[in-house]
Amino acid sequence: MSIIAAGGRSQALAAASKFAAVSGRVHRSRGWVLPYPCVNITFTPGRNRVAGVPRGRFSEVLTGAGRVFGARFRPGGFRPFSGGPVSGITGRFVPFAEIYDGAVAEAILAAGDAEAVTIMDRFLTSFGPRRDPDAELVAAIVDRAAADPAVGRVEPLAAEFGVGMRRLQRLFADHVGVGPKWVIRRYRLHEAAARAAAGGDLNLVELAAELGYADQAHLTRDFTALIGDPPARYRKRDSAAGALTP
Repeated sequence: MSIIAAGGRSQALAAASKFAAVSGRVHRSRGWVLPYPCVNITFTPGRNRVAGVPRGRFSEVLTGAGRVFGARFRPGGFRPFSGGPVSGITGRFVPFAEIYDGAVAEAILAAGDAEAVTIMDRFLTSFGPRRDPDAELVAAIVDRAAADPAVGRVEPLAAEFGVGMRRLQRLFADHVGVGPKWVIRRYRLHEAAARAAAGGDLNLVELAAELGYADQAHLTRDFTALIGDPPARYRKRDSAAGALTP
């Protein structure tokens, strides 16, 4: 399977989303996905849907030949198109036609990759999204949490951006769909999974401290709850059979 078209960005969103078309043939396989705090819209024959932020890992079964076109929205970027707080679709897969015009999905599936990007861009532009200071603030906070492994608690992050805790919670529920603590922990677990999969020496005591955990046991509990194995066992799994993908 290969990405055959990627990098399209809606001008209306000011880089709040990216598009990709993937096509190919695979033998039947199951892949576990460790989610990011992003909303996705995907189009494939027989299944067009809006995917809210999943709270836990989920699996996708791939088999045969096919094509999928998708749009991933930056945290905060989906709010102009949701018709309400993004938390309303958290943990849900909603059929595209239940929210939007199903003809858009049909047109995208019938189009080539470049044309599909144009159709999706036109569809999003039709909502007339404008710059939203709250969305930009949320995106900046999420970017900060993602970039710095030392960010382990919500309070210092809120203080850094001059936002009260209650307002921060409301902003994240409205624009991201999950709370700031969830976002921080998810990025720290992505970091932990990447370290575990990289091989070499893995000092869990040092890693827990670096990622803002109180101790190794706390990191191991969170890691196991989300990924299904403790870090040491995850390292030993066959990468082809057990890899987690974003």
